[in-house]
Amino acid sequence: QLQLVESGGGLVQPGGSLRLSCAASGQSLDYADIGWFRQAPGKEREGVAYSKSNRGGIKYADSVKGRFTISRDAAKNTVYLQMNNLKPEDTAVYFCAAAAHILSWDAEYEYDYWGQGTQVTVSS
Repeated sequence: QLQLVESGGGLVQPGGSLRLSCAASGQSLDYADIGWFRQAPGKEREGVAYSKSNRGGIKYADSVKGRFTISRDAAKNTVYLQMNNLKPEDTAVYFCAAAAHILSWDAEYEYDYWGQGTQVTVSS
């Protein structure tokens, strides 16, 4: 059973950076499609970034393109989300999710495994 644990959230000023980690246990992430989602108060969960297994490709939401970068470290069985030039509207709980094969990367229902989330707050 794959388990995902996010970390790295916190409070940061606008323009600052954070790196979120999604550490996996139970299975290798090498063969999993990975997504990062976020949910702000009162809003629906939205897809932020996606990494297909076996270096199959990467996608980003338009709102984070050029600012966020998703990456993998196979040796650590961990996926990262580097977030730069953060804005107040990036404030949300961030989740990582995984599945064997994704057809629609930003659809929650596609993912079988979810972490518990980590809070990111961007405020001065």
